[in-house]
Amino acid sequence: MNDTVIAIARKGPPKPADAVARIGGNLEPHEMRDPFDIGEALTTLAERGDAVTVFPSGHLEPLLARIESVDPELPHFVLDFTGSEMPPPGKLIFVASIGGNAKLQFELEGEWPALDGRPMMVHAEFPESCLVLNRRAARRIETPVGVNYTASFALQGRQYELPLYDFSQSGVGLRATPDQCFGLTVGKKINGARLELGPALTLIADLEVRLLRPFKTFLLGEQVQVGCSFASISMQMQQTLERFVTSGVPERRAAR
Repeated sequence: MNDTVIAIARKGPPKPADAVARIGGNLEPHEMRDPFDIGEALTTLAERGDAVTVFPSGHLEPLLARIESVDPELPHFVLDFTGSEMPPPGKLIFVASIGGNAKLQFELEGEWPALDGRPMMVHAEFPESCLVLNRRAARRIETPVGVNYTASFALQGRQYELPLYDFSQSGVGLRATPDQCFGLTVGKKINGARLELGPALTLIADLEVRLLRPFKTFLLGEQVQVGCSFASISMQMQQTLERFVTSGVPERRAAR
């Protein structure tokens, strides 16, 4: 898994109806700068095969592309412009809708030469930041350093206890070594996970694995980012989590 490139769930060339407008200046998107979050968003677009609308500087009509792949270890990705035109050199604005729940927008600048043997594909590096316009209120909170945040569950006769990196009202993010997350696959249902959000709150919820993204760190070596959405959570626990998310938990880690 660590040496593979995440492949696109191909839907065919995008159509003009797939084009997405840029985020309006009267709206209030938030800025996303964490490369792990950016990689997660790009990976979601690649796995779903969703269209990306590309606005070249000075062009009246946008181009359309799909994300062919996202490198599992480096901040690189490949765009497929099949069915459209290749982008001209210069600045490009990329806009995409993620699952109908958020809009992602970022800028990149380059020459955009075609890849060898793949005439309609170009290589790009992650942007330094993205604008994200959420259509649902799901503020994400990174867990503070030095406090015990874990997810414990049993799956197919195996016990898991994984560190919980971040959480929101819609799901949780876990980090693990490849051995620790063995047996987890995208789409896997996890019943009755025990989520310990520090000393003050414990929740029981059903989860669905939505993302597995390998990466490397200097201190920890090979790791896997495991993104899970809530498949089932009681209304009482949902309300408790909502209060907890908005109660002033530190939004970013003090250290990495």
